[in-house]
Amino acid sequence: MVSVDRDRLVETATRLVDVPSFTGDEEAAARLMVELYEALGLQVQWQQVEEGRANALGIWSGAGGGKSLMFNGHLDTSYSGREPWLRAVPGFQPQAFERDGRLYGLGISNMKGAVACYVEAVRALKDTGVRLRGDVLIAAVCGEIEKTQQGQAQGAQYRGYAAGTRYLVSHGGVADMCLLGEPTEGKVVLGHFGALWLRIRVHGDFIHTAFSEGRRDRNSILRAREVLDAVLEWIPMWESDPANAYQGAKAIVNVGAVEGGFGWRASRTPHHTDLFLDIRVPPTKTMAAARGEVLDMVRGLAERFPGYGVEGEVFVTAPGAEIDESHELVAAIDAAHAEVWGEPPGRDVTRWFSDASALTRYGVPTVNYGTSTGLMDVELGENLEIDGLVKTAEVYARVALQVCGVA
Repeated sequence: MVSVDRDRLVETATRLVDVPSFTGDEEAAARLMVELYEALGLQVQWQQVEEGRANALGIWSGAGGGKSLMFNGHLDTSYSGREPWLRAVPGFQPQAFERDGRLYGLGISNMKGAVACYVEAVRALKDTGVRLRGDVLIAAVCGEIEKTQQGQAQGAQYRGYAAGTRYLVSHGGVADMCLLGEPTEGKVVLGHFGALWLRIRVHGDFIHTAFSEGRRDRNSILRAREVLDAVLEWIPMWESDPANAYQGAKAIVNVGAVEGGFGWRASRTPHHTDLFLDIRVPPTKTMAAARGEVLDMVRGLAERFPGYGVEGEVFVTAPGAEIDESHELVAAIDAAHAEVWGEPPGRDVTRWFSDASALTRYGVPTVNYGTSTGLMDVELGENLEIDGLVKTAEVYARVALQVCGVA
């Protein structure tokens, strides 16, 4: 019988939250993972992805003859806690605390809570004295958060979108299958959308205010407003196209940013203005096909506004991922969840990205199944129910038993 130690799990999660690990600065958290692996007697593989950033892979070697299971989780947090709108919210700081049966702190739900559950699941199994046939791997990786270098935004803090897991799988971090504990509200996510990011540039003239009279139509910001109106006509067509739907979920497009002009020099009109779109793509559509379709849209804009110099650039192509309903990992999660929670798990399709994108393309079938999303408490911030963490860790342990087999 697997027995999860609540206090031990909370301690591990607390230690992880207490180590700041904003994207680009995850190495200290990876070193903590090495410490945890060594305490468990796991084989440790250190992967130095770049300066200040690393993956920590811990391997519990099996007796042989069983299938290997990876638990994968990212160490980078969506925020640093230094953002002006988050500085006063304690649950968005890298300092964990308990209140009313919940654990608060930056990254607890996305996804240090799940990483702590991986460690506790292996601890609980080892406490029983069981020997598994297949290997269990815990991969704590850097650089998963949805962000990328663009324009003046350069550096490690902008290198996300599976940067760590892409390094992981090309340096020995592979398994027969992977359970990825992204926050799914305890549902089994068999597939998720990918993302394509598009920059649409609109050109104009660089004019001093004093000489702009009668030349307002040359202002790239005002031209971009017209182009944006045309983009807003196109978005419903993408979202309603059956070819862009997946398992009952439609695609979605976000106008994520507008960039143009010089706030410190408003006496000039900008020579160009950029619109940035986040276009979600179903896992059944190749990124090459999606790229071709959105650039066809841009060409149509250029024809519609012939004097505006409209051009487009695709700068993120992060594919979605899916796993077959009949896969043995799905069955193992279903059974373990029902045993622990008393009812079978639900199913979901999500439009967020996960490292399943990179894993599946290296032949590692991956299921996203994890804790709640830890939606922000208005006053206290990011949090998770501790009882939910305990049950999730127990599910993970039972899944490892089922998948890897007992020697």
